[in-house]
Amino acid sequence: MAENVTSAKATAKMVRISARKVRLVLDTIRNKTVAEAFAILKFTPNGAASDVEKVLKSAVANAENNFDLDRASLVVSEAFANEGPTLKRFRPRAKGSASPINKRTSHITVVVTEK
Repeated sequence: MAENVTSAKATAKMVRISARKVRLVLDTIRNKTVAEAFAILKFTPNGAASDVEKVLKSAVANAENNFDLDRASLVVSEAFANEGPTLKRFRPRAKGSASPINKRTSHITVVVTEK
């Protein structure tokens, strides 16, 4: 009973960049072909682009190696970033007080589907 699988997924967890910044990059590649998505990410100046590119490469590799899908016919069907745990730190301030610093993390997920 071999099912016809037409999609593959990859996730990067605990990436040290806020989910809000990652979502800006993910919005640019959603519903694009894989080749077009790689081209967009290569020339996107955001810091999150390299992390998203790494996850996209992994999703494409999963599709090719695990499900025998053709790379040329792959499309980025889903791309989303959820909030991960926040590292809470404190910075010294005037008069002996302290200000909180939130170092946010995110979980990046990319799903590629065959056309």
